[in-house]
Parts: sequence; C-alpha cells; structure tokens
Amino acid sequence: MTDSADTSERIAKYLARAGIASRREVERMIEDGRVSVNGKRLTTPAFKVTGGERIEVDGNPVEPPMATKLWRYHKPAGLVTTHSDPEGRQTVFDTLPKELGRVISVGRLDLNSEGLLLLTNDGELSRALELPSTAWTRRYRVRAFGSVTEDAVRQLRAGITVDGIRYGAMDVEIERETGSNNWLTIGLREGKNREIRRALEAVDLKVNRLIRVAYGPFQLGQLDRGEVKSVPGRVLEDQCAHLVENMNTTSGQARPKGRPQNRAPSRGRKPAATGATRTGKPRRPAPGGKPWQKK
Repeated sequence: MTDSADTSERIAKYLARAGIASRREVERMIEDGRVSVNGKRLTTPAFKVTGGERIEVDGNPVEPPMATKLWRYHKPAGLVTTHSDPEGRQTVFDTLPKELGRVISVGRLDLNSEGLLLLTNDGELSRALELPSTAWTRRYRVRAFGSVTEDAVRQLRAGITVDGIRYGAMDVEIERETGSNNWLTIGLREGKNREIRRALEAVDLKVNRLIRVAYGPFQLGQLDRGEVKSVPGRVLEDQCAHLVENMNTTSGQARPKGRPQNRAPSRGRKPAATGATRTGKPRRPAPGGKPWQKK
C-alpha cells in the first residue's frame, strides 16, 4: 500500500523556510524571473515542490531548509542591514561568522543605529516577527540633543504626524539629563523607517545615539558589540512557535493549526541567560536545546 499523503508545498513557502527571503519577497523574486525549478524559470508562486527538485535563485542552487533557528546579534553602528549595498558599504552580513550559513534579519537597524538585531534562517519566522499584528514592543535607549519639554513628551505619547506620515503612540520615559543631551527610553510597536529620529526631530530633539535594547521578549542584555548568540530551541518555541502556522515542537510532533490565545510560556527558565523574558515585557538592561522543526 503506497502512502498518498501530499508532501509538496508552494515554492514561495519553501524558499522562505530555506532562509532566502520572506514569502512576500520570494513572490516578487518569482515575478522578476529570478527563480527556476529543474532549469525552468517560474512565472507563478503557486508552483509546488517537494524538495527533491533542482531549485535555483539567480542561478545559484538552494540548499534544503534547515531547522528553524534564531540569533541575537549586537549590531554596531556603521553597518548596513542589507545583503548587498550599492554604495559598497560594509553590511551586517559581511561580519557574521560563516558557520551561521545564510540568515536574514528580523526588520532592520539603520546605518547609525546599534543594538539588538534578531537574525533567523527562516523567512516565514522573520515575516511573522515583523508584522504589526504581533504587537511586540521594540524598546530603545535614545540620546538626544535639545530640551525635553512636557509638550514634546505628550505629543510623542499621543502619536505624531511628520510630512504626512503618521507615527503611532510611543512609550516615552525620561531617563536622565546630561547637559544639553538627554537619555530617553522609547518603546514602539511598529517601527517605520527612521521613526524615532523623525518623530523626535518634529519636537526639536536631535537623536545622536540610538540603541535597541529589546525586541519583544528578546533582550540585548550583555552581548558585546558584534557578538551573536543563538536563542535556545525551547525558548524559541515558547516565544515564537504560535506566531507561524504549522510549526512543530522539539519532539517533532505537529502543532495544531491556528494561533493559540494567551499562551503562557513555560515556567522555571532563567530569561536573563537567553535574552528573553517570560512575560514578553522587556526589562531595562544596563547600557551599552535542540532545534525545533517544521514540516
């Protein structure tokens, strides 16, 4: 008796799991004619594969998807968060250890920003963690030149529109004042391009240092600049498995489809050692298992 179970999946999902890009970005790559299967250029993201085909992107063979992994990385200022830069500037990916293989970032930090950048080998996970619907707070320590007035704080907390772009309400706390500079702690839940810099400029504050210290439950902690550290598989499962459909547990048993509500992380672990908190609410840091599988 033969097994008739369908093990195929759409090419866009397969390439996302292989860490090429998010599913949406892969669909654009297919539209641009950059993806081929067994020598035939694809024209639709609806094409299905089993993994046994010869799959190429830009003429380069694609390795099969590996176990989903996530890393915390302390990005230094001066690096571009892109795989290639037309201006020839050094990128984040130029500096990563080669043994990580191909990884993509969860969101970006601009050239002059520093701090926590999450990296993964799974485009599906990257996309899930970037979505505003995930509602994870990105928390920053910000040094800004100028006077922090009550009116400025009120505007930022209420949300502000700059050049026609609406920036949502920010969590703003004044940490300390040092002469003409002020240290602020700012939390936001979406993270548009250069959002903090532009919003603060609108209230006469110029950002001269910006450090991301948390992304959802994951913390920068004591990572040194340039250091990258893997998130343990059990923590990754606790914090992220419910965000992407059909993810499996460490034992290889499939999760039910759908997104469980109010799922409580497992107790008894020490979040400070992994850079993640049990509650998902970041602590303010000082300045400066087995992998789980998917079908």
